[in-house]
Amino acid sequence: MKFSIQREAILQPLTQVVGVVERRQTLPVLANFLISARDNQISVTGTDMEVELVAKVAAEVSEPGETTVPARKLVDICRALPDGVEIRFEQEGERVLVKAGRSRFTLSTLPASEFPTIEATEAMETIQIEEKGLKKLLDKTAFAMANGDVRYYLNGLLFDLSNDLLRTVATDGHRLALCDMQTQLNLNKDLKLIVPRKGVLELIRMLSDSEQTVALGLAEKFVRLVRGDFTFTSKLIDGRFPEYEAVIPVGAEKSFQTDRAEIIRALQRVSILSNEKYHGVRLELIDNNMKIVAHNRDQEEAVENLTIEQDMENTQLGFNVTYLLDALSALDSEVVVMSMQDPSSSCLVTEPDNDNIRHVVMPLKL
Repeated sequence: MKFSIQREAILQPLTQVVGVVERRQTLPVLANFLISARDNQISVTGTDMEVELVAKVAAEVSEPGETTVPARKLVDICRALPDGVEIRFEQEGERVLVKAGRSRFTLSTLPASEFPTIEATEAMETIQIEEKGLKKLLDKTAFAMANGDVRYYLNGLLFDLSNDLLRTVATDGHRLALCDMQTQLNLNKDLKLIVPRKGVLELIRMLSDSEQTVALGLAEKFVRLVRGDFTFTSKLIDGRFPEYEAVIPVGAEKSFQTDRAEIIRALQRVSILSNEKYHGVRLELIDNNMKIVAHNRDQEEAVENLTIEQDMENTQLGFNVTYLLDALSALDSEVVVMSMQDPSSSCLVTEPDNDNIRHVVMPLKL
C-alpha cells in the first residue's frame, strides 16, 4: 500500500472516525484504523464491534492495499504536522512509514484480516430524512439516556417510527424526553428500534444543521446512516423499551409558566449549594412568585425568586436540579410551561403551544 494526501484532507475524516475507537479494548486490533487504498481513494474505518464509522476521501494511490494502524497515534501525528503539508504513506512489511517534509514516523500494523466489521445485511427499510431534522430529534432527547444502567434497554434511544411520524424517546427511569417529527416515511410496517448510547452520541457528532437529505437504513439488528463520504453503522439493543406513554402526564391542568432563560440561570446559581448527592431544589409557588431554595449538609442555603404566571394553588415542589436544567436547556422557546396533576406527580416540561417536544421530570421528596 502506498498513497499520498494533503494533511487537511485526511485530518478531518480521521478526527471523525477516531471517536468510535475505544481507549480500552478487548482486542488489540480495535485500537487501530483499517485503512484501505484503491482507485485513488482511501477509506478509514473505526469500530468497537458495536458501532462502526467509515470515511472515504480522495488520495493519490500508487500501490493499492489495506492494513491497520494505531488510530490515536496516527491522528496525533497528523494534527502535529504543519498546515498544507503532503503526507506520504508507505507499507513496508509489518510497518507503515508516514513521511511529511522532513518528518518520518514508523508505525506498527496488524493484519487487515483481523479487523472486525459489522455484518450488516441489506436494510429492511430505507428512509430519507432532512439532516437537521434528525439532529434536532437526537439533541432534544439524548440527554435523558441512561448510562451503564443494569436495565440495558435504557442505555440507548428509542426510534419509534410509523408512516407519518418519527419519534425519539429516552429515559433513565428518573426523567424522560420525547421529540416528534411529522413526516411521510412510507414504511411497510411500524418499527421500534433502540440505538445504543454510543451510537447516538456519534450520530450527534457527525450530523450538522444542513438541509440536505440523508439516507437512514433500518433493519432488525442494525441501523445505518449514509451522509456524504461517511457511513455510520450501529448494532441495535435487543430489548423491549418501556411503555413510555404511560409516564407522560395526561390532562395535567395544574401549571405555571416563566421565562426559560431566567429560570435556567436561577437554577444554575442555586445548584451551587444543593446537596452533592441528591442535587435537590425546592420550588415554592406563592401568588405568582416562585422561590427556589437549595440546602446542603453544611447548613448552607441558596435562595432565588422569580415572577411566574401561576395556574394552580400555592404549593411546594421538589426536583433534582440537574434533571430540571437538562430538560429546560433542551428547549428553544423564550417561555417554558411546567404542568402536573398534583404536587407529588411527575412534571411535564414543554414549550407553549408545542407538543412535539415533551420532557418529564419525576418529583423528589425533600
